[in-house]
Amino acid sequence: MSKEKGFVTEITPQGEDFSRWYIDVIKKAELMDYSPVRGCIVFRPEGYELWENIQRGLDGRFKDTGHRNAYFPLFIPESFFQKEKEHVEGFNPELPWVTEAGGEKLEERLAIRPTSETMIGHMYAKWINSYRDLPVLINQWANVVRWEKRTLPFLRTSEFLWQEGHTAHENEEDARKETMTMLDVYTDFVENELAIPVIKGEKTPSERFAGAVDTYSIEAMMKDGRAVQAGTSHYLGTKFAVAFDIKYLSRENTQEYCHTTSWGVSTRLIGALIMVHGDDRGLVMPPKVAPTQVIMIPIGPPKTREQVIAKTDELFAQLKAAGVRVRVDDRSDLSPGWKFNEYEMRGVPVRLELGPRDLENGVCVLVSRVSGEKKQVPLDNLVAEVQAMLDNVHREMYERALQFRQEHTFSVETLDELRSSLEEKRGFALAGWCGSEACEKQVKDETGATSRNIPFEPAETKTKCLVCGDAAKHTVVFARAY
Repeated sequence: MSKEKGFVTEITPQGEDFSRWYIDVIKKAELMDYSPVRGCIVFRPEGYELWENIQRGLDGRFKDTGHRNAYFPLFIPESFFQKEKEHVEGFNPELPWVTEAGGEKLEERLAIRPTSETMIGHMYAKWINSYRDLPVLINQWANVVRWEKRTLPFLRTSEFLWQEGHTAHENEEDARKETMTMLDVYTDFVENELAIPVIKGEKTPSERFAGAVDTYSIEAMMKDGRAVQAGTSHYLGTKFAVAFDIKYLSRENTQEYCHTTSWGVSTRLIGALIMVHGDDRGLVMPPKVAPTQVIMIPIGPPKTREQVIAKTDELFAQLKAAGVRVRVDDRSDLSPGWKFNEYEMRGVPVRLELGPRDLENGVCVLVSRVSGEKKQVPLDNLVAEVQAMLDNVHREMYERALQFRQEHTFSVETLDELRSSLEEKRGFALAGWCGSEACEKQVKDETGATSRNIPFEPAETKTKCLVCGDAAKHTVVFARAY
């Protein structure tokens, strides 16, 4: 093994310890580091750039659907939380409070934002007067704090980054349409940019967002078979409108309460894409959000180095002009083999190798991070060849993840079957549920699995509850989750 400084050291195999593998990978790839504050992490440039690319893809979709960005305060008065009972009960265990400022005790405690429904509700009550003011379609990119006892970088931290959309509408029909539109936006982004297949569905009452009438989610399967809730969209009805007096003068000249929604995704998408696509060599980055899409590595002896690097710089300029996120590693003190391992570990989708013989023949070699395919391509068609390989990498990543999910989704009829399948296998279980909260709780207590959602399009329709055996009202996806 090479002893060059920085050589990629061993990563714990996924099959040996998946959690250890995850920590090894995100540390070695320099996505994050631990902060001195418990439960909080530092996003290193590689990790933050990944989040920026996720932001860019989502933000464009939000604006295409008529939403605009705004920003609301980090601190929320305690009295705001008392206005919507379910909301405060749902968040109270996770709330950190500010009780002093400027050396003086505050007259009213301030919560550090866990979510912004209450603050935004207060402002909407000031801004909305007439049906002419509706709909209000606002999104916020922000940080939030939910004091977690057990944390895992990106997936569950006390402070995390996210976006939260908050909209107000004239009636239930428009608000529900908004709720489903944004669920579809999330699905489109996660599948078409992160290459992660998801299951769309409705949350059970016990899993709803605190204060929502209905909550909908997209659920993704990790390589250890666990679920990650990749995005949620909530129809809030008039609950927050009543609590915060968000009224408007209707077309019939009557005072009516607005129907509101909220929806959000967070930096847990970073954790999800790592756990869905990564392998024992390290990260595998979806090309559309990868900080570096192509790494160029000039190779060859010192006597030809100047010519090879000159051509590399020329090709770099072509790719960059075409919108490809490309980098060159022309360090002479590290071998090509070290670099190949390093960028495989970092998950760069495509590697480009150029040596003196390639230069003579007017070609270079492209290597796919996913399939390992090596393809010799003509330099005069490089941009098209690179873009084609990036498209292939995305497609292969999605197909592999979908195949994995299909192979690890099981149909069960009873609680014993669910228990056995979770102990012997890993993955999702499709089962019938009568609608009783007691039966749902028994599943969680005895297996550690929770209802992920009631899928809109289940692979099959169940007829009996897995716990009590009564007629099933719903077909539900159960899984252990992050």
